[in-house]
Amino acid sequence: MPSVKRLNSGDAGFGEALGQLLAWESVSDDAVAIVVMEILTAVRNRGDAAVIEYSNRFDRLDVSSMQELEISPARLEQAFNKITTEQRLALEQAAGRIRNYAEHQKMDSWSYTEEDGTLLGQQVTAMDRVGMYVPGGKAAYPSSVLMNAIPARVAGVQELVMVVPTPDGETNELVFAAAYIAGVDRVFTVGGAQAVAALAYGTETIPAVDKIVGPGNIYVATAKRMVYGTVGIDMIAGPSEILVVCDGKTDPDWIAMDLFSQAEHDEDAQSILICPDEDFINQVQASINKLQPGMQRSAIIGQSLNTRGALIKVKDMDEAVDIVNDIAPEHLELSVEDPQAMAARIKHAGAIFMGRYTAEALGDYCAGPNHVLPTSRTARFSSPLGVYDFQKRSSLIMCSAGGSSELGKIASVLARGEGLEAHARSAEYRIGKDQ
Repeated sequence: MPSVKRLNSGDAGFGEALGQLLAWESVSDDAVAIVVMEILTAVRNRGDAAVIEYSNRFDRLDVSSMQELEISPARLEQAFNKITTEQRLALEQAAGRIRNYAEHQKMDSWSYTEEDGTLLGQQVTAMDRVGMYVPGGKAAYPSSVLMNAIPARVAGVQELVMVVPTPDGETNELVFAAAYIAGVDRVFTVGGAQAVAALAYGTETIPAVDKIVGPGNIYVATAKRMVYGTVGIDMIAGPSEILVVCDGKTDPDWIAMDLFSQAEHDEDAQSILICPDEDFINQVQASINKLQPGMQRSAIIGQSLNTRGALIKVKDMDEAVDIVNDIAPEHLELSVEDPQAMAARIKHAGAIFMGRYTAEALGDYCAGPNHVLPTSRTARFSSPLGVYDFQKRSSLIMCSAGGSSELGKIASVLARGEGLEAHARSAEYRIGKDQ
């Protein structure tokens, strides 16, 4: 049975113990970095040939051309027609909800004109081409296709290029069907650091993109970090996390299963409960012991809870809020009487699930908001993936003659103060030219 760590906020050393529990560095292996750098360099220098070589080696394929690694639009449509009616309906309903939510995020250009006729504003444009990394093989996530592609489409991105590994040639019809529904333009069955390199630098077959989004393993995360600057990236994602705050009045089986919902991702995932009621914490532990043995991914859940899980006793809900803001979780469930009031006090969280009936799992698939969220406390300064991540902003400045004259006087003083004569004289040439 999982022996979930018990912490009490009133104990000496609580802060240190919590810090150790949360500690995580998603890209920390020097050996991995060396391998990734080698792959990036090879793909940059040798293009398609390197992509084919690494795909054969790491995904155990036997291909000799990039044509064998590209999935045709007809094949995507075939997958859409092949899946069950129930699956098709679920994908389409999820896609509709994600699209509707994304439409509310779209930014528009704006400007205003000052009294002297000077125009200032911001022009919003979409990126030209975006690359999407989607995990493949047995760990296939059609939901990731929808969550990454649909906001990009709503933003106005012209071309979507998807890469998805197919280890041992194993494909997933739901992933292909999701790509069809989301309107992905090109799909390549390439994974790992070689896929990231191909998207970043371009090859003879795979076009270079402006931004790479989507989750992957440590090799993918390391590669994304290394190519940042050549292309944009969404984020460096660590293991999945859930933090549940409960007042002790929710069914403990529900809470246990909510903790499982993230623990089952992998052994490094983190599931934490915060509650002021010690009796309820004991009930949740009992529910964990009762339900975990029957879970399909029981071993993964058990190891995740043993190594990174915690049941935290706090003195009251005010302290719970303080600890939440310190943890800055990826997923936050507020299973309390007045979740909206508590949510208003949360400063740092990727997504906030309010109320006893709002399971985090709904957000993973079909609620509408994006499931690509900041992990490892990065919610302190990062936000969920959204339409705005696929839009760029350009500042607009158009001075009238009078406006240029007045601004030139200010700029002249500041430029000469910085010792930049050409800046000053460029501005000064236009002073008084409105007369």
